Amino acid sequence: MKIKISIAFIKLMSLFPLNVARNIGKVLGYCAYLANSRMYKTSLTNLQLCFPDLSSQERKILARKSLMHTGMMLAECGSVWLWPVEKILRKIEDVEGADLLQNARDLGKGVVIIGPHHGNWELVGLYLSALGKISLLYQTPKHKDLDALLTMARSRGRAKLYPARTKGVAAILSALKHGEMVGILPDQTPGLKAGEFAPFFGNDAYTMTLISRLIQKTGAKAFLVYAKRTGKGFKIVIKESDNDIYAEHMPTSLIGLNKTVELAVKDAPEQYQWEYKRFRHQPEGKQEPYKA
Repeated sequence: MKIKISIAFIKLMSLFPLNVARNIGKVLGYCAYLANSRMYKTSLTNLQLCFPDLSSQERKILARKSLMHTGMMLAECGSVWLWPVEKILRKIEDVEGADLLQNARDLGKGVVIIGPHHGNWELVGLYLSALGKISLLYQTPKHKDLDALLTMARSRGRAKLYPARTKGVAAILSALKHGEMVGILPDQTPGLKAGEFAPFFGNDAYTMTLISRLIQKTGAKAFLVYAKRTGKGFKIVIKESDNDIYAEHMPTSLIGLNKTVELAVKDAPEQYQWEYKRFRHQPEGKQEPYKA
């Protein structure tokens, strides 16, 4: 029932101008803050771990802002998923670092796009699919209606969507070997034996090894790309990844991956998805922070 309501909400939001949808999303996020919701409590826990130097009041303010941005993200899905591609792309007001990505693509090698849950990550794939072929790896939703909506929305332009399973990994590996772009969300908790612990803002985070392995196997370049929310639209930001990501030593490479994600977070910490339980898996003997 919750999924059906969410889909109906997204479709409704597509009927409104972007600024109106955002304001509705802000209200939803603010309500989650006022209700002292689980999302708010998780956000506070994550912020305490990642930004211990902030005061308690500063973390509460940041958690509130983050929930409001999460509400905006949900509301924006109506525009990003259901508007004509040309219409939503016109909401991109600026692109930083476009030359970095273009220069890498001109070399003919594959490019790994690291797109964390920051700003509006759905817009990133749409923007990149307008530039060239891109293969996107995603976790298949259990609800078939949501899966159908996601598949339709993310497969527009020159994008190809692959489930995060063996065949999907083989497909994106092939795409990289053919000099194409591949997009992966780097800050989801991977499955068993698909990750290792690496520091994220100084805390042990179970981190996927897939991105590092793809780079090691293909010699691909890796870039951080995110769509930062601005007053009237979005700014696409493209940055080179931390150089450690290219290390053959897996622990070092994973440090580089998480440092790359940190670059986006530091740019606009309120736009990061702090309500995700990033640290729920801990090394043996350490307590999960969300149960404390």
